[in-house]
Amino acid sequence: MRRSLAKGVGLLLLTALLGKLHLAEGGCSQKCCQDKDLTCRTSDWRMDRTYGTCFCDEGCQLTRDCCFDYTAECPARPCVVGEWSPWSGCVQQCRPAYRVRRRRVEQEPRNGGQACPPLEERAGCLEYLSSRGQTCAHAQGAAFITSLAYSKGRRKRDLSAESEDPGYCMEFQMGSLSHHCALESRAHARWMQYLREGYTVCVLCQPPAMSDAGHSCQGDGTGIEGNRILQWQAVGNPRCRGTWKKIQKVEHCSCPVVHSFVFI
Repeated sequence: MRRSLAKGVGLLLLTALLGKLHLAEGGCSQKCCQDKDLTCRTSDWRMDRTYGTCFCDEGCQLTRDCCFDYTAECPARPCVVGEWSPWSGCVQQCRPAYRVRRRRVEQEPRNGGQACPPLEERAGCLEYLSSRGQTCAHAQGAAFITSLAYSKGRRKRDLSAESEDPGYCMEFQMGSLSHHCALESRAHARWMQYLREGYTVCVLCQPPAMSDAGHSCQGDGTGIEGNRILQWQAVGNPRCRGTWKKIQKVEHCSCPVVHSFVFI
């Protein structure tokens, strides 16, 4: 009986010793690896409760052969990005173009953490001064429109008048439009999805987009009587275009935000 007791105590001591050694090493303790790395392995219990070769790289979650303590020793860390930079100027002057803003990665994703979001955004714009500082001429043609959000931080320009014109709003009834508007999915251009045939939309005409002579915006229908069909084009996607008819000119826009736009 003493021999059996001694044998049992010995097994307990051996188990405890092995347990301490296991805790000291740990399956993935200080072994976390980036990406798929077949050398990042050891022999230990796996997450599927089998003993054998297990891994501590990011790919082990897909192949389901991680060591049992992978999630504890190699916690997922999401990508962290900084604030957006200010918008750049238009890449071209005196014609519809785009502006850019960027942000930087402050922490790369690790151990299967959430991937980084887009680091660059583009939005339609139009500069009213040439590279020589001269005012751009406004030729008659299609109206260029974009999201009303663009009006909040747009660059101003001086008109010949002493005080700046407060602007006005033009209401239109949407006519036909290309199918490319509804297909637009880019974050800065999703506003195009709300351009629908038959809807009434409001378009703000602000001083930056006004001509010096007529104090009107290109293609807004000023001076045109009757139900004449006018052309418009979305800045940011030249394939998103269509027609509309002028309803009336008002002092302030009253359409829902998703149906409110701005001439540029």
